[in-house]
Amino acid sequence: MFKKILVANRGEIAMRIIRACRELNIATAAIYAEQDSTGIYVKKADESYLVGPGPVQGFLDMHQIVDLARRIDADAIHPGYGFLSENAQFAHLCQASGITFIGPSPQVIHLMGSKIKARELAKKIGVPVVPGTDGNIVGIEDALAFCRRVGYPVMIKASAGGGGRGLRVVRSDDELWGNMETASQEALAAFGDGSFFIEKYIERPHHIEFQILADRHGHVIHLGERDCSIQRRHQKLIEVAPSLMLTPKLRKEMGEAAIAIAKAVDYDNAGTVEFLLAQDGSYYFIEMNPRIQVEHTVTEQITAVDIVRSQISIAAGRPLEIKQSEVTLQGHAIQCRINAEDPQNNFRPSTGTVTAYLSPGGIGVRIDGAVYKDYAVPPYYDALLAKLTVRGRTWDETVSRMHRSLEEYVLRGIKTTIPFMKKIMNEPDFRAGRFDTSYLETHPDLFQYDESIDPEDFVLAVSAAIAAYEGL
Repeated sequence: MFKKILVANRGEIAMRIIRACRELNIATAAIYAEQDSTGIYVKKADESYLVGPGPVQGFLDMHQIVDLARRIDADAIHPGYGFLSENAQFAHLCQASGITFIGPSPQVIHLMGSKIKARELAKKIGVPVVPGTDGNIVGIEDALAFCRRVGYPVMIKASAGGGGRGLRVVRSDDELWGNMETASQEALAAFGDGSFFIEKYIERPHHIEFQILADRHGHVIHLGERDCSIQRRHQKLIEVAPSLMLTPKLRKEMGEAAIAIAKAVDYDNAGTVEFLLAQDGSYYFIEMNPRIQVEHTVTEQITAVDIVRSQISIAAGRPLEIKQSEVTLQGHAIQCRINAEDPQNNFRPSTGTVTAYLSPGGIGVRIDGAVYKDYAVPPYYDALLAKLTVRGRTWDETVSRMHRSLEEYVLRGIKTTIPFMKKIMNEPDFRAGRFDTSYLETHPDLFQYDESIDPEDFVLAVSAAIAAYEGL
């Protein structure tokens, strides 16, 4: 097993990795930017090192990170999610430097990082894919020909995309050219690759993903599925496990398809195979994410499998500790992403200082976060502050437990998604399990809520206004 792991990330996922390492008696080294020096994860790691320059560049400087790992005798690096987690060049650099990259091989990351290549692979082994163009689109004539053949609507997708970037839904010829140009420019800015392809757009599907674990001894299993359909701008907000839509037969079939894709590329470590589930029960492979997912928590809650611990064990060369026949899905779990955003203002990011913080508790309640009273929310990173995950025996019990937990959650001083999530938990269609990727668009009333103003926040705001006035 490893002696020291450098955690090449920040925030809640850094804390999650540090906790897993501590249970395995592995020392940890954190990296941080000056603007994030007061983060909890910085204090909880055994060692912490400043990287830079600026708030973001240090987390993306692969040579600086690998050089640091070598200097402090770290024998492995865990990239978490985001930043360098899906960078094949980073994984190769770790490998060439004698440091274990906790994730799949550089070759697999490169292959699965291309949605076009991943589609081709799935088609080759007989896994259904959404009807789409063969390879990158190079001109408007090719695009028009495809769209007219399969019919609108279609979706333009960046080949190297992720996180909802480089995606555009097009419903007519008139919309096609402008959206092609926009998607390409967005993908080029975000991923350094402006190539894209076009797929038939599946109306109102469920976004279903299967959690994969694969070791270096040829064993591959899945840990069931997550339904990640509740999204805004193609970015997930609420995840549930297992899906309320899947029958045991369909779960078995889709799980076997996910395993087949992993085996076809000699995958090892944790990964997620994502599908769209159409209203008629048809399913289509869309991509594979070669890293830990933000929403891995719900899978852990219903399987009792520690996915991050498994990642570390697999990277150390150990075989899987569980067989497919031993995987059981117990109860239901929901994760709400507590983001520093204002849902009533198009999810605009909210920054400032947390003036009060109290997390919920009780049976079946889990918090993954890195927030505390007086924490200054930086404007440079993802808006995720914490993940609230609850588990219950039944769907109704789980929804009620989540609503109760959200009511207990105190996070003041900034706008968050907490009141919005509370509204969703009480919405009849959600409680009945009637939701798909169009849920937020078809339920505009969810955005109509009043935020209670805490007296302490009011006093602080008035005091700040008086101080500002007196300083004029």
